[in-house]
Amino acid sequence: MPQRKRTIEEIKKRDFLKMSELAELCGVRYSTIKFYAELGLLPYEQQGKRLAKYYPTKEASKRVKEILRLRDKGKSVGEVISHLLNK
Repeated sequence: MPQRKRTIEEIKKRDFLKMSELAELCGVRYSTIKFYAELGLLPYEQQGKRLAKYYPTKEASKRVKEILRLRDKGKSVGEVISHLLNK
């Protein structure tokens, strides 16, 4: 039986989110979260036997918003990476 989609209120209450839930919470596409996750810019924990990645709600959403703010200021992906990794 497929799982039902969580509401945004349910998502906000969770300590850890799946990539799709983080995208919904931040108002971005799944591919955006995946791109920044693959660059190593989003904190995550691997849980369970399948090694699924779960993102800490507060920390990861704060990081996504920071990335989006930097991109809105015209920073390149390289500049965003440099800024975040040199904090």
